[in-house]
Amino acid sequence: MRIDIMASGLELTSPLKEYINIRMGGVDKFLGKVGEGTDVRTQVEVARTTKHHRKGNVFYAEATLQVLGENIRAENDGEEIRAVIDGLRDKLAEEVKKFKEKKEEK
Repeated sequence: MRIDIMASGLELTSPLKEYINIRMGGVDKFLGKVGEGTDVRTQVEVARTTKHHRKGNVFYAEATLQVLGENIRAENDGEEIRAVIDGLRDKLAEEVKKFKEKKEEK
């Protein structure tokens, strides 16, 4: 699986990039047989939505998983960037499971 990471309004440090790769790297395993032998590509964007607020939903992340010519998308926001990424992974995994169930029904 290939992961492309983009950042807006915050510095994409090596530890943050590594954390995103680790957390998002296993999402394709949820595809199971549906995704076998296909090229899976994930685009992840992390952003700081405001520079002057210190509390509230300051960070935002979205991911688009491209598989079998279709896009599976999820987004999340929150106060702490790592928690936002963890939540994004969970939401994307849920969307992947829905996609897989839909494909297996056909």
